[in-house]
Amino acid sequence: MQYSITLPANYDMSIIRHRVATRGHLMDGFAGLGFKAYLIRTVADGSAVNQYAPFYVWNDVAGMGKFLWGGGGFQGIVRDFGRPVVRHWTGVAVEFGSGDVARSASRTVTPIPEGVDLTEFVAEAVQPLGELADSESVYATVAGVDPDRWELVHFTVWSDTAPGRYEVLHISQGT
Repeated sequence: MQYSITLPANYDMSIIRHRVATRGHLMDGFAGLGFKAYLIRTVADGSAVNQYAPFYVWNDVAGMGKFLWGGGGFQGIVRDFGRPVVRHWTGVAVEFGSGDVARSASRTVTPIPEGVDLTEFVAEAVQPLGELADSESVYATVAGVDPDRWELVHFTVWSDTAPGRYEVLHISQGT
C-alpha cells in the first residue's frame, strides 16, 4: 500500500522529517503490519517534487483496515494533508535481504499485457527477487499485483543510496 502527498517546491521538508522522527515509532509493533518505510523525495536532492510517500507491506487486511479507518493513525494524515488516494496491491512475494540499514527505496510499476498467462507472467516477474535479496545492499524487496489496473509493482528498500530513489527516514516493523 502506498499514498503520496506532493508538497509545494518551497515546502520545508524538515517538517516531514520532524513528523517522522517524533511519530514514526507509533507504527512499531502495529498488529498486521509487515513493515512501513517512511519515504520522502525532495527538490533539494534533484526530485521534480517534494513528496511524502510511505510504503506499507501488510501481513493481513485487518491491520490495513485498522490503520486506514479503524483509528490506527491514518486520521492524522487526513487531518494534516487531506485524504490522499491510497494505492494497494495484492502481495505476491516479500524477500528480506542482508542489508542492515534502510537508506533508500525504489518502486517500479509494470503494466501486465492483455492476453498473457497471468500465472507465468507473475512467476517470471518475482523469480529475480530471491537473487536480488541476496545482495548485501538490499534490506527488503516486494512484488504485488493491482488487478484493477493490471499492474505489477516492484518495491525495494536499499541499504545504499542512488539518484532517483526515495530517501528512507524510518522503518517500522509490525507484528
